Amino acid sequence: MNTAKITTMVIALLAVLFTVNALETQVPAQETGRRRHGPPPEAYTACEGKTAGDAAEFVSPRGDTVTGTCQQQGDRLFLVPDNPPPHHGRQTDSTKEE
Repeated sequence: MNTAKITTMVIALLAVLFTVNALETQVPAQETGRRRHGPPPEAYTACEGKTAGDAAEFVSPRGDTVTGTCQQQGDRLFLVPDNPPPHHGRQTDSTKEE
């Protein structure tokens, strides 16, 4: 095989790999079964038009009403829940062994 054909095949393979990687990063966490990191979109929406320290609430995708306080993150506000859900696989202060 000549060098031009090998180079073309390598470039095509890299293009496919980059495209697959780009598409994979755009799939929501819920669809892949992986946990999403950071606040959900609703937490940002709940604090639109509010200031840091204001009370806010939103309805979660499961139908629960989440109440909390707006907190600054960079140039955006998001709702920090009054009663955050437990982190699976991590020990909280109440479950740590002494």
